[in-house]
Amino acid sequence: MEYLYIFLAILVFLIFKSRYDEKENRRKLYHKLKQAWGEIPDEEYTSEKFESIKKYYLSVKDKDLDIDDITYNDLDLKEIYMMLNNTGSAIGEEYLYALLRKPVFSEEELLERNRLMNYFESHEEDRLKLQTQFALMGKLNKLSIYEYINRTDNIQSINIAKEYFMALGLVASIAAILINPMIGGSLTVFFIANNMITYFKKKAEIESYFTVFSYILRLLNEIKEIRKLNIPQIENYTKIFEEAEVAFRKFKKGSRIVISGNAMAGDIADMILDYLRMLFHVDIIKFNTMLTTLRKNRDILNGLYENIGYLDSMIAAASFRKQIDYYSEPKLVSGTKPYLKVEDIFHPILEEPVVNSIKADRSVLITGSNASGKSTFIKTMAINAILSQTIYTSVSKSYEASYFRVFSSMALRDDIFSNESYYIVEIKSLKRILDKINGKYPVLCFVDEVLRGTNTLERIAASTQILHSLSQGNTLCFAATHDIELTAILENHFDNFHFMEKVQENDILFDYKLYSGRAVSKNAIKLLEIMGYSKDIIEHANELANEFLLNGNWVPLT
Repeated sequence: MEYLYIFLAILVFLIFKSRYDEKENRRKLYHKLKQAWGEIPDEEYTSEKFESIKKYYLSVKDKDLDIDDITYNDLDLKEIYMMLNNTGSAIGEEYLYALLRKPVFSEEELLERNRLMNYFESHEEDRLKLQTQFALMGKLNKLSIYEYINRTDNIQSINIAKEYFMALGLVASIAAILINPMIGGSLTVFFIANNMITYFKKKAEIESYFTVFSYILRLLNEIKEIRKLNIPQIENYTKIFEEAEVAFRKFKKGSRIVISGNAMAGDIADMILDYLRMLFHVDIIKFNTMLTTLRKNRDILNGLYENIGYLDSMIAAASFRKQIDYYSEPKLVSGTKPYLKVEDIFHPILEEPVVNSIKADRSVLITGSNASGKSTFIKTMAINAILSQTIYTSVSKSYEASYFRVFSSMALRDDIFSNESYYIVEIKSLKRILDKINGKYPVLCFVDEVLRGTNTLERIAASTQILHSLSQGNTLCFAATHDIELTAILENHFDNFHFMEKVQENDILFDYKLYSGRAVSKNAIKLLEIMGYSKDIIEHANELANEFLLNGNWVPLT
């Protein structure tokens, strides 16, 4: 009897400790979320994780209006996403990825996003409570919640009769020990071995779904807590929560036999349940019921997914606003000639960015020497256009523009898998933009060093016609080039701007500021001198360049 008391005392202690640890972990999580507000997230991404994050976007992709893969890669939007991803849940980070690739053309929708961001920024307590519930849902490393929710039709239902037979067989064999220890013991060993082997085999086949079902159960638990928060400002998004709780009541019933307890604190009961699952297949039997319920209520679950993802993404976007030195709420208009006007715009990723301003009511040609800031500037403009139409945030003092579809052709490379040269890749990239112009919404396109993959004569001739086409109709084009000839040829269709540098002793200094007009300075030969090339090479290169500028011809070498 004394040992029984000791055992019960230990059991009570472990239960109380488990509950204490859970509360303590919640407190620590709350504090961690508070400290992380307005900070760049410290999170690691594997290639598998990013592939899973993309799955929701791929299911809602719009080929005509979304940010395509070329533009996404050109602008390093992956880095922007990682800077923004202060979401707490797997659903939130999947939804945020899609949101950043889907510019919005509705003022009403953008103002609603702005309303939520402003609320979360100004109401810390409500925000932290929501963030806590999202964080308790957790994130996954290699699985997409959305993908698995919507592919449950691919999995076959389990033969429950067979599972019941193995479970009841073990019970009967244990009971048989009381009648015939030899036979009962042998049968018990057989059923234990058989049940454990078949358990791990079946579990391996549906392990990913178990992980997702466990996540859905956490989701259902946390939306119940979110409803209790009673935040009127998000009630339009929580209405579906009650419907989901009713629809998935059977899904939740007895679910403890499928998953472990709260991931934040260990539970001694889980250790016991693990053995019961292996021996009696209770979780596999329950899995069938859960699968049926999910298939029946998939639309409700998808609606729940989108509302949770939306709210979590808006909190992340509000946190991003606190990361940057300043931002503006963009002024976006439709139904006018394409235009763009920004003041003190900068690139959000750069630690010490240089700000620039520009007003463009027709296309822009940007010249300047190497490393002067041309590419960074057009990336800055493109990123701000996308952020303005996704999270209603411009990294500038002011941003006024048309609603745009955004495309770029910048960081291209040879495609060794399709055996295509750089030039072929480039002209395909430019053609895709030409095919999009004159649609319902204006196109804002960014081109860096157009047709750099071919000879000078044909490059200038073809570039002239391509850029001219991109400047027509419902399009605003920003193009960076080293070909100074284009500034004269296209001056009736493009406004000229440039970046410049200053040469001081053995160094070239850049201020990265945008100036009106075409570039007049050159630094390529000067850079050779600074890098230690011979005096003979430098002098003869300058002679050849000056001769060409004077007479328009290249002098043959003797």
